[in-house]
Amino acid sequence: MHENFTNAERAEVLTQALPYIKKYTGKIVVVKYGGNAMINEQLKQQVMEDIVLLWLIGVKVVLVHGGGPEISDLMKRLGKQAEFVDGLRVTDRETVDIVQMVLAGKINKTLVNLLEMKGGRALGISGMDGRLIEARIKDERLGYVGEVTHIHTRPILDLLEKGYIPVVSTLGCDRHGNAYNINGDTAAARIAGALQAQRLIMMTDIAGILRDKEDPSSLIAEMTVEEAQSLMHTGVISGGMIPKLECCIDAIHAGVKNAVIMDGRIPHSILMELLTDEGAGTWIKGEEQ
Repeated sequence: MHENFTNAERAEVLTQALPYIKKYTGKIVVVKYGGNAMINEQLKQQVMEDIVLLWLIGVKVVLVHGGGPEISDLMKRLGKQAEFVDGLRVTDRETVDIVQMVLAGKINKTLVNLLEMKGGRALGISGMDGRLIEARIKDERLGYVGEVTHIHTRPILDLLEKGYIPVVSTLGCDRHGNAYNINGDTAAARIAGALQAQRLIMMTDIAGILRDKEDPSSLIAEMTVEEAQSLMHTGVISGGMIPKLECCIDAIHAGVKNAVIMDGRIPHSILMELLTDEGAGTWIKGEEQ
């Protein structure tokens, strides 16, 4: 398909992207990466290409990642039964060790390596490095599942200042040295808020927020915080989308300019979202546009 582009068409595409490039150059964009875009190898390659391209044009991208499926897979291989309370994974001390191995080890370093292979400069850290994510026990019944108490932005700002793409795994710690498993969406929203990011991008496995969840063509392209709260209140938005949307609203209240819940299954959806008129999901508008 790309071979059919003439040079003039290529130039036109770049010209159209110029206002968006100006808007985001030098600004912080936090990307929450997970779901199908992380499991599908081709999509993973394209997400990394998008992030390196943004980095090359001067966007300060912070990549925050989860890894639920890989954690479950390793637990199964180690013969450890996953246990859930109210839909949340119970995380005992052995499980938090597994979470640390998978998130801060395998997944984090794989993503750093991929970004480097695509021509970027990346450094991987966990929320435990530099006490980036301070946390406490969220619910005694859940064990080492953490509630974020504070974000120390210095480690991320230092890496951005030195020209790196920070790749952050969502582990937290407390002052007693305990490690905590932190929900990826929550961590990304809190980090974006603390950094006063220009935009928070939540990659998901659906088209965005739908007025009718059975109808992909009912995508709501943009909404204000007030409209989002109203749609949750009236039940139009329900289920697993509610915590994602609440994370976006919290981030905007904390100072993020705007947030988007985006379809991570679409190739190059991050570039479509940031550098075109169309976008690729549901845009939640903050105060300042």
